[in-house]
Amino acid sequence: MDVQGSAAAGWEPVREAFVRNFEQRGERGAAVAVYRDGRKVVDLWAGTRDVDGEAPWAVDTAQIVRSVTKGVAAAVPLLLHQRGQLDLDAPVGTYWPEFKARGKERTLVRHLLAHQAGVPVLDRPLTLAEAADPAVSSAAIAAQAPVWQPGADHGYHPHTYSWLIGGLVQRVTGRSLRRWVAEEIARPLGLDLWIGLPEDEAHRIGRVGPVAEPAPAAGGGLKLRPKRAVADAYADPGSLTRRAFAAITPVPDENDPAYRAAELAGSTGISTARALARFYAATLGPVDGHRMFAPATLAMARTQESAGPDRVLVVPTRFGLGYMLHCPSSPLLGPGSFGHPGRGGSLGFADPESGVALGYVTNGLRQNVTADPRAQALIRAVKGIVTAG
Repeated sequence: MDVQGSAAAGWEPVREAFVRNFEQRGERGAAVAVYRDGRKVVDLWAGTRDVDGEAPWAVDTAQIVRSVTKGVAAAVPLLLHQRGQLDLDAPVGTYWPEFKARGKERTLVRHLLAHQAGVPVLDRPLTLAEAADPAVSSAAIAAQAPVWQPGADHGYHPHTYSWLIGGLVQRVTGRSLRRWVAEEIARPLGLDLWIGLPEDEAHRIGRVGPVAEPAPAAGGGLKLRPKRAVADAYADPGSLTRRAFAAITPVPDENDPAYRAAELAGSTGISTARALARFYAATLGPVDGHRMFAPATLAMARTQESAGPDRVLVVPTRFGLGYMLHCPSSPLLGPGSFGHPGRGGSLGFADPESGVALGYVTNGLRQNVTADPRAQALIRAVKGIVTAG
């Protein structure tokens, strides 16, 4: 495997794990980057830019990262709170009067971030064109009745998160979330990261697609299968699980330029691995003089807001304010880690205790929602390094 980039002295195990992902786990094209204490220590890429192509992954190749986008989008309300522009304990209707409809009067801003708002589904799913239209999507989510009392339970909002966070940010700032991220996060930090791809960057983006699970080696043990309850939830068209993931219907083609250009805060982030790692590094402390989160904001991001059986994902999950937290269904580096995976593989997270921030981007999408084996192999390599001192 022709791996490009570099790993600082002592970080070679990450490179070795990255190579094994290609050799043993069916990786087609990917990149990984790691920062520690604000300094980049790993920046690697290999394979093909397109999952179904031959052109090599380049230094500036970026990919759609699905729900990894949620972690980037979550920074916006937290930064607005940090600047005194948004009260996380205020009802959403304070900023967005139309949202008060149908039992959502007491929905708090923090409920949106912690997947406690009770609106993971829409009674009538949106088409891609409707989902990408802020006026239509905002009206749809504002008119939706919650399926549980807001704040009383939690369940992952895979698509509706886009319209909840995007609609709130628009009303608080007068700017779209796409524009806010570009102007207040990506530009100051120099990130190759977008929520809704600009047309002039399209040449850098690879095609994504499904890849088969590699067969276990002889004597390698049983192939893991999802628990029966999880499998049943995904198979039942009437379940919250199926309905939540079908909030945009038909399922969009993620290689469609129209989808990639859509401003969907939960799914259409496009990024390089180094941009994700640099983003999360800046939540922990200064990166080339730029720091995003004050200590109090960092504490809020990783403080548990919701935990236990997830009404949508079925397995137990833990959330802070917009971020998934370390747990068995989504293992990160340690108990204090926070970040967000993307369904199929990609991942971005930070670990305040070790000062580590990691970004991993792939074009080969698996069936898993949270703990991808390739990302987990990279995390284990990083953990071995930081544990060894």
